[in-house]
Amino acid sequence: MNRLRLILLLAILILAIAVVVVVVLPSLTPAPPPPTDTADDGGQEVVVEPEGTPLPTNTPIVFVPLVLALQDLPRGFLITQDAVVLRPWPQSSAPFNAITDLQDVVGKIARTDIFREQPILTNMVVDNLLDIARVGSDVSAILPEGLVAVSIPVDRLTSVAYGVVDGDRVDLIMSLLFVDVDEAFQSISPNRITLFSVAEDGTITLNEAIEGRPDSTTLGPVIVGPSERQRPRLVSQMTIQDAIVLHVGNFPADGRYIGIPTPTPAPPPENADEEATPIPPTPTPARDIVTLGVTQQDAVVLTWLIEARVPVTLAIRSARDNSRTATTEVTLDYIMSTYGIELPGKRPYTIEPAIRSIRQLLADNQISLGG
Repeated sequence: MNRLRLILLLAILILAIAVVVVVVLPSLTPAPPPPTDTADDGGQEVVVEPEGTPLPTNTPIVFVPLVLALQDLPRGFLITQDAVVLRPWPQSSAPFNAITDLQDVVGKIARTDIFREQPILTNMVVDNLLDIARVGSDVSAILPEGLVAVSIPVDRLTSVAYGVVDGDRVDLIMSLLFVDVDEAFQSISPNRITLFSVAEDGTITLNEAIEGRPDSTTLGPVIVGPSERQRPRLVSQMTIQDAIVLHVGNFPADGRYIGIPTPTPAPPPENADEEATPIPPTPTPARDIVTLGVTQQDAVVLTWLIEARVPVTLAIRSARDNSRTATTEVTLDYIMSTYGIELPGKRPYTIEPAIRSIRQLLADNQISLGG
Protein backbone atom coordinates (compact mmCIF):
# COMPACT_ATOMS: atom_id res chain seq x y z
CA MET A 1 0.00 0.00 0.00
CA ASN A 2 2.81 2.43 0.87
CA ARG A 3 4.60 1.48 -2.31
CA LEU A 4 1.54 2.30 -4.45
CA ARG A 5 1.19 5.69 -2.76
CA LEU A 6 4.86 6.47 -3.43
CA ILE A 7 4.49 5.66 -7.12
CA LEU A 8 1.41 7.95 -7.38
CA LEU A 9 3.25 10.88 -5.77
CA LEU A 10 6.20 10.44 -8.15
CA ALA A 11 3.84 10.51 -11.16
CA ILE A 12 2.22 13.73 -9.97
CA LEU A 13 5.65 15.33 -9.42
CA ILE A 14 6.84 14.38 -12.91
CA LEU A 15 3.63 15.80 -14.46
CA ALA A 16 4.09 19.12 -12.61
CA ILE A 17 7.72 19.42 -13.80
CA ALA A 18 6.59 18.80 -17.41
CA VAL A 19 3.98 21.57 -17.19
CA VAL A 20 6.60 24.04 -15.89
CA VAL A 21 9.02 23.19 -18.70
CA VAL A 22 6.43 23.43 -21.50
CA VAL A 23 4.31 26.42 -20.39
CA VAL A 24 6.14 28.64 -17.91
CA LEU A 25 9.78 28.61 -19.11
CA PRO A 26 9.09 29.86 -22.72
CA SER A 27 7.25 32.93 -21.36
CA LEU A 28 10.20 33.77 -19.09
CA THR A 29 12.79 33.53 -21.86
CA PRO A 30 13.65 37.04 -23.24
CA ALA A 31 12.88 37.71 -26.92
CA PRO A 32 15.87 37.51 -29.23
CA PRO A 33 17.29 40.85 -30.40
CA PRO A 34 16.22 42.06 -33.86
CA PRO A 35 18.39 40.84 -36.67
CA THR A 36 21.17 43.14 -37.75
CA ASP A 37 22.41 43.85 -41.19
CA THR A 38 26.00 44.87 -41.68
CA ALA A 39 26.45 47.56 -44.28
CA ASP A 40 29.21 47.19 -46.80
CA ASP A 41 30.63 50.66 -46.12
CA GLY A 42 32.11 51.02 -42.68
CA GLY A 43 30.72 47.83 -41.22
CA GLN A 44 27.97 49.67 -39.35
CA GLU A 45 25.15 47.58 -38.00
CA VAL A 46 21.65 48.50 -39.21
CA VAL A 47 18.78 47.40 -36.99
CA VAL A 48 15.81 46.01 -38.94
CA GLU A 49 12.57 46.74 -37.10
CA PRO A 50 10.01 43.94 -37.03
CA GLU A 51 7.04 44.31 -39.32
CA GLY A 52 3.69 45.28 -37.74
CA THR A 53 0.47 47.33 -38.20
CA PRO A 54 1.30 51.07 -38.00
CA LEU A 55 -0.66 53.08 -35.47
CA PRO A 56 -3.18 55.56 -36.95
CA THR A 57 -2.20 59.19 -36.81
CA ASN A 58 -4.79 61.95 -36.20
CA THR A 59 -5.15 64.41 -39.10
CA PRO A 60 -5.30 67.92 -37.68
CA ILE A 61 -8.39 69.99 -38.62
CA VAL A 62 -7.45 73.18 -40.42
CA PHE A 63 -9.64 76.22 -39.72
CA VAL A 64 -10.03 79.39 -41.76
CA PRO A 65 -11.67 82.64 -40.65
CA LEU A 66 -15.07 83.28 -42.26
CA VAL A 67 -17.57 86.10 -41.86
CA LEU A 68 -20.79 84.82 -40.23
CA ALA A 69 -24.11 86.53 -39.55
CA LEU A 70 -24.84 87.18 -35.88
CA GLN A 71 -28.54 87.63 -36.61
CA ASP A 72 -31.06 87.06 -39.37
CA LEU A 73 -30.35 89.56 -42.14
CA PRO A 74 -33.46 90.07 -44.31
CA ARG A 75 -33.16 90.89 -47.98
CA GLY A 76 -32.32 94.58 -48.42
CA PHE A 77 -30.80 94.93 -44.90
CA LEU A 78 -27.88 97.35 -44.55
CA ILE A 79 -25.23 95.24 -42.79
CA THR A 80 -23.63 96.91 -39.76
CA GLN A 81 -20.51 96.08 -37.75
CA ASP A 82 -22.46 94.44 -34.91
CA ALA A 83 -24.48 92.21 -37.29
CA VAL A 84 -21.52 90.05 -38.41
CA VAL A 85 -18.51 88.37 -36.82
CA LEU A 86 -15.30 86.68 -37.95
CA ARG A 87 -15.10 83.09 -36.70
CA PRO A 88 -13.00 80.00 -37.51
CA TRP A 89 -14.60 77.51 -39.89
CA PRO A 90 -13.34 74.06 -40.98
CA GLN A 91 -11.47 74.55 -44.23
CA SER A 92 -12.78 71.29 -45.66
CA SER A 93 -16.39 72.53 -45.53
CA ALA A 94 -15.79 76.22 -46.24
CA PRO A 95 -17.60 77.53 -49.37
CA PHE A 96 -15.26 78.59 -52.14
CA ASN A 97 -16.83 82.06 -52.33
CA ALA A 98 -17.07 82.72 -48.61
CA ILE A 99 -16.00 86.17 -47.37
CA THR A 100 -13.00 86.23 -45.02
CA ASP A 101 -12.77 89.98 -44.30
CA LEU A 102 -15.30 91.98 -42.30
CA GLN A 103 -14.57 95.08 -44.37
CA ASP A 104 -15.98 93.27 -47.42
CA VAL A 105 -19.36 92.94 -45.69
CA VAL A 106 -19.91 95.96 -43.42
CA GLY A 107 -21.84 98.67 -45.25
CA LYS A 108 -23.10 96.29 -47.92
CA ILE A 109 -26.76 95.35 -48.56
CA ALA A 110 -28.11 91.82 -48.19
CA ARG A 111 -29.01 90.60 -51.67
CA THR A 112 -30.97 87.61 -50.29
CA ASP A 113 -32.20 86.53 -46.87
CA ILE A 114 -29.18 85.55 -44.72
CA PHE A 115 -29.80 83.44 -41.63
CA ARG A 116 -28.06 83.54 -38.26
CA GLU A 117 -24.72 81.67 -38.02
CA GLN A 118 -24.64 81.32 -41.82
CA PRO A 119 -21.40 82.09 -43.66
CA ILE A 120 -21.82 85.13 -45.90
CA LEU A 121 -20.91 84.52 -49.53
CA THR A 122 -19.82 87.04 -52.12
CA ASN A 123 -23.08 86.69 -54.08
CA MET A 124 -25.18 87.42 -50.99
CA VAL A 125 -24.26 91.12 -50.68
CA VAL A 126 -24.41 94.06 -53.08
CA ASP A 127 -23.35 97.69 -53.02
CA ASN A 128 -26.46 99.15 -54.63
CA LEU A 129 -30.15 98.60 -53.94
CA LEU A 130 -30.76 98.33 -57.68
CA ASP A 131 -28.65 95.17 -57.76
CA ILE A 132 -31.19 93.37 -55.59
CA ALA A 133 -33.54 93.16 -58.56
CA ARG A 134 -31.17 90.66 -60.16
CA VAL A 135 -32.41 88.00 -57.76
CA GLY A 136 -35.60 87.58 -59.77
CA SER A 137 -38.98 86.19 -58.78
CA ASP A 138 -39.78 82.88 -57.12
CA VAL A 139 -41.41 81.71 -60.36
CA SER A 140 -38.17 81.97 -62.33
CA ALA A 141 -36.36 80.16 -59.51
CA ILE A 142 -38.66 77.10 -59.44
CA LEU A 143 -39.52 76.97 -63.15
CA PRO A 144 -37.99 73.83 -64.71
CA GLU A 145 -35.49 74.43 -67.48
CA GLY A 146 -37.08 74.56 -70.93
CA LEU A 147 -40.46 75.83 -69.70
CA VAL A 148 -42.00 79.30 -69.58
CA ALA A 149 -44.79 80.71 -67.42
CA VAL A 150 -48.13 81.79 -68.90
CA SER A 151 -51.29 82.84 -67.04
CA ILE A 152 -54.82 81.99 -68.14
CA PRO A 153 -58.21 83.08 -66.72
CA VAL A 154 -60.34 80.49 -64.91
CA ASP A 155 -63.60 80.32 -63.00
CA ARG A 156 -65.27 77.82 -60.70
CA LEU A 157 -66.20 75.43 -63.50
CA THR A 158 -62.93 75.54 -65.44
CA SER A 159 -60.67 75.15 -62.35
CA VAL A 160 -62.19 71.95 -60.89
CA ALA A 161 -64.31 73.95 -58.43
CA TYR A 162 -61.24 75.95 -57.38
CA GLY A 163 -59.51 72.68 -56.50
CA VAL A 164 -56.36 73.50 -58.49
CA VAL A 165 -53.49 74.49 -56.19
CA ASP A 166 -49.80 75.30 -56.58
CA GLY A 167 -47.74 72.30 -57.66
CA ASP A 168 -50.58 70.39 -59.38
CA ARG A 169 -50.21 69.06 -62.89
CA VAL A 170 -53.13 69.61 -65.23
CA ASP A 171 -54.39 68.86 -68.74
CA LEU A 172 -56.12 71.57 -70.77
CA ILE A 173 -59.35 70.98 -72.68
CA MET A 174 -60.57 73.64 -75.12
CA SER A 175 -63.96 74.08 -76.75
CA LEU A 176 -64.53 75.78 -80.10
CA LEU A 177 -67.69 76.94 -81.91
CA PHE A 178 -67.58 76.72 -85.72
CA VAL A 179 -69.82 78.60 -88.16
CA ASP A 180 -69.85 78.89 -91.95
CA VAL A 181 -68.63 82.18 -93.40
CA ASP A 182 -68.41 83.72 -96.82
CA GLU A 183 -64.85 83.17 -97.98
CA ALA A 184 -64.54 86.64 -99.51
CA PHE A 185 -66.38 88.67 -96.87
CA GLN A 186 -65.37 86.45 -93.91
CA SER A 187 -68.87 87.10 -92.55
CA ILE A 188 -71.37 84.59 -91.25
CA SER A 189 -73.50 83.16 -94.04
CA PRO A 190 -76.01 83.46 -95.53
CA ASN A 191 -75.23 86.68 -97.37
CA ARG A 192 -77.64 89.59 -97.70
CA ILE A 193 -78.88 89.69 -101.30
CA THR A 194 -80.05 92.89 -102.99
CA LEU A 195 -81.99 92.54 -106.23
CA PHE A 196 -81.87 95.32 -108.79
CA SER A 197 -83.47 96.11 -112.11
CA VAL A 198 -82.30 98.23 -115.04
CA ALA A 199 -84.84 100.49 -116.80
CA GLU A 200 -84.79 101.19 -120.51
CA ASP A 201 -83.15 104.54 -119.87
CA GLY A 202 -80.37 102.81 -117.97
CA THR A 203 -81.58 103.72 -114.51
CA ILE A 204 -80.72 101.08 -111.90
CA THR A 205 -83.32 100.43 -109.25
CA LEU A 206 -82.27 98.63 -106.07
CA ASN A 207 -84.81 96.52 -104.26
CA GLU A 208 -84.84 95.96 -100.50
CA ALA A 209 -82.02 93.66 -99.32
CA ILE A 210 -83.04 90.10 -98.54
CA GLU A 211 -81.00 87.76 -96.28
CA GLY A 212 -80.68 84.36 -97.90
CA ARG A 213 -79.48 82.70 -101.07
CA PRO A 214 -80.92 82.40 -104.60
CA ASP A 215 -82.38 78.99 -105.39
CA SER A 216 -84.53 77.29 -107.99
CA THR A 217 -87.65 75.36 -107.07
CA THR A 218 -90.65 73.92 -108.86
CA LEU A 219 -92.33 77.25 -108.21
CA GLY A 220 -89.58 79.10 -109.95
CA PRO A 221 -86.55 81.11 -108.79
CA VAL A 222 -86.77 82.09 -105.12
CA ILE A 223 -84.66 83.58 -102.34
CA VAL A 224 -84.18 81.09 -99.50
CA GLY A 225 -83.64 82.93 -96.21
CA PRO A 226 -82.81 81.58 -92.75
CA SER A 227 -85.36 81.53 -89.98
CA GLU A 228 -82.70 82.33 -87.37
CA ARG A 229 -79.02 83.08 -87.00
CA GLN A 230 -76.69 80.25 -87.97
CA ARG A 231 -76.20 77.78 -85.15
CA PRO A 232 -72.48 77.19 -84.34
CA ARG A 233 -71.10 73.66 -84.19
CA LEU A 234 -69.37 72.73 -80.94
CA VAL A 235 -66.16 70.68 -80.73
CA SER A 236 -64.04 69.92 -77.63
CA GLN A 237 -60.54 68.45 -77.55
CA MET A 238 -57.65 67.86 -75.18
CA THR A 239 -54.74 70.15 -76.03
CA ILE A 240 -51.82 70.73 -73.65
CA GLN A 241 -51.07 67.86 -71.27
CA ASP A 242 -49.10 67.63 -68.02
CA ALA A 243 -48.68 71.37 -67.47
CA ILE A 244 -47.36 72.34 -64.04
CA VAL A 245 -49.35 74.82 -61.93
CA LEU A 246 -46.88 77.42 -60.70
CA HIS A 247 -49.37 79.58 -58.81
CA VAL A 248 -53.09 80.17 -58.38
CA GLY A 249 -54.15 83.80 -58.08
CA ASN A 250 -52.15 87.01 -58.37
CA PHE A 251 -48.48 87.19 -57.41
CA PRO A 252 -47.20 89.61 -54.75
CA ALA A 253 -45.63 92.81 -56.05
CA ASP A 254 -42.11 91.59 -55.15
CA GLY A 255 -42.63 88.17 -56.74
CA ARG A 256 -42.05 86.38 -53.42
CA TYR A 257 -44.75 83.86 -52.60
CA ILE A 258 -42.93 80.66 -51.55
CA GLY A 259 -42.45 80.11 -47.83
CA ILE A 260 -44.35 83.23 -46.81
CA PRO A 261 -45.50 82.58 -43.21
CA THR A 262 -49.21 82.70 -42.44
CA PRO A 263 -50.02 85.58 -40.08
CA THR A 264 -50.72 84.36 -36.54
CA PRO A 265 -54.01 85.60 -35.07
CA ALA A 266 -53.78 87.79 -31.99
CA PRO A 267 -54.27 85.94 -28.67
CA PRO A 268 -57.46 86.59 -26.71
CA PRO A 269 -57.27 89.22 -23.95
CA GLU A 270 -56.26 88.03 -20.49
CA ASN A 271 -59.19 89.82 -18.91
CA ALA A 272 -62.35 88.08 -20.06
CA ASP A 273 -64.42 91.16 -19.26
CA GLU A 274 -62.32 93.30 -21.55
CA GLU A 275 -63.73 93.58 -25.02
CA ALA A 276 -61.36 92.31 -27.66
CA THR A 277 -60.61 94.52 -30.62
CA PRO A 278 -62.27 92.94 -33.62
CA ILE A 279 -59.75 91.69 -36.15
CA PRO A 280 -60.69 92.54 -39.71
CA PRO A 281 -61.12 89.44 -41.84
CA THR A 282 -58.25 88.55 -44.10
CA PRO A 283 -59.29 89.16 -47.70
CA THR A 284 -59.51 86.01 -49.77
CA PRO A 285 -57.01 86.15 -52.62
CA ALA A 286 -58.48 86.11 -56.09
CA ARG A 287 -58.53 82.67 -57.69
CA ASP A 288 -59.66 83.70 -61.16
CA ILE A 289 -56.24 83.26 -62.79
CA VAL A 290 -53.76 80.37 -62.94
CA THR A 291 -50.09 80.51 -63.98
CA LEU A 292 -48.86 77.41 -65.81
CA GLY A 293 -45.39 76.18 -66.75
CA VAL A 294 -45.44 75.04 -70.40
CA THR A 295 -43.12 74.74 -73.38
CA GLN A 296 -42.51 77.72 -75.65
CA GLN A 297 -44.81 76.34 -78.34
CA ASP A 298 -47.58 75.62 -75.84
CA ALA A 299 -47.18 79.18 -74.56
CA VAL A 300 -47.99 80.45 -78.05
CA VAL A 301 -51.04 78.15 -78.15
CA LEU A 302 -52.28 79.50 -74.81
CA THR A 303 -51.77 83.07 -75.99
CA TRP A 304 -53.90 82.37 -79.08
CA LEU A 305 -56.64 80.82 -76.97
CA ILE A 306 -56.67 83.83 -74.66
CA GLU A 307 -56.75 86.30 -77.52
CA ALA A 308 -59.53 84.33 -79.20
CA ARG A 309 -61.44 84.18 -75.88
CA VAL A 310 -61.69 80.41 -76.12
CA PRO A 311 -62.70 78.83 -72.79
CA VAL A 312 -60.13 76.39 -71.42
CA THR A 313 -61.03 73.79 -68.80
CA LEU A 314 -58.36 72.38 -66.46
CA ALA A 315 -58.31 68.70 -65.53
CA ILE A 316 -56.12 67.71 -62.55
CA ARG A 317 -53.76 64.80 -63.17
CA SER A 318 -52.50 62.25 -60.68
CA ALA A 319 -49.25 63.28 -59.03
CA ARG A 320 -47.76 59.96 -60.18
CA ASP A 321 -48.80 60.27 -63.83
CA ASN A 322 -46.80 62.16 -66.45
CA SER A 323 -47.88 60.20 -69.51
CA ARG A 324 -49.36 61.56 -72.73
CA THR A 325 -52.63 60.22 -74.11
CA ALA A 326 -53.98 60.73 -77.61
CA THR A 327 -57.63 61.79 -77.47
CA THR A 328 -60.39 62.14 -80.06
CA GLU A 329 -62.19 65.40 -80.60
CA VAL A 330 -65.75 65.35 -79.33
CA THR A 331 -68.62 66.59 -81.51
CA LEU A 332 -72.32 65.85 -81.64
CA ASP A 333 -71.62 63.05 -84.12
CA TYR A 334 -69.05 61.52 -81.72
CA ILE A 335 -71.50 61.62 -78.81
CA MET A 336 -74.27 59.96 -80.84
CA SER A 337 -72.09 57.25 -82.41
CA THR A 338 -70.05 56.43 -79.30
CA TYR A 339 -72.97 56.16 -76.90
CA GLY A 340 -75.50 54.75 -79.35
CA ILE A 341 -77.85 57.73 -79.45
CA GLU A 342 -80.39 57.45 -82.25
CA LEU A 343 -82.11 60.43 -83.80
CA PRO A 344 -85.68 60.46 -82.40
CA GLY A 345 -88.31 59.81 -84.99
CA LYS A 346 -91.25 62.10 -85.74
CA ARG A 347 -94.54 61.03 -84.21
CA PRO A 348 -98.14 62.16 -84.73
CA TYR A 349 -98.31 62.96 -81.03
CA THR A 350 -96.29 64.81 -78.37
CA ILE A 351 -96.56 66.09 -74.78
CA GLU A 352 -97.75 69.40 -73.46
CA PRO A 353 -96.25 71.83 -72.59
CA ALA A 354 -93.65 71.73 -75.35
CA ILE A 355 -90.03 71.07 -74.30
CA ARG A 356 -87.96 73.80 -75.86
CA SER A 357 -84.85 73.70 -73.59
CA ILE A 358 -83.13 71.45 -71.08
CA ARG A 359 -81.90 72.23 -67.62
CA GLN A 360 -78.36 73.68 -67.55
CA LEU A 361 -76.19 73.82 -64.43
CA LEU A 362 -74.09 76.84 -65.27
CA ALA A 363 -72.57 79.16 -62.69
CA ASP A 364 -71.48 81.69 -65.29
CA ASN A 365 -71.82 81.78 -69.06
CA GLN A 366 -68.91 84.13 -69.67
CA ILE A 367 -65.29 84.26 -68.53
CA SER A 368 -64.29 87.82 -67.79
CA LEU A 369 -60.77 88.83 -68.74
CA GLY A 370 -60.98 92.07 -66.78
CA GLY A 371 -58.77 92.77 -63.78
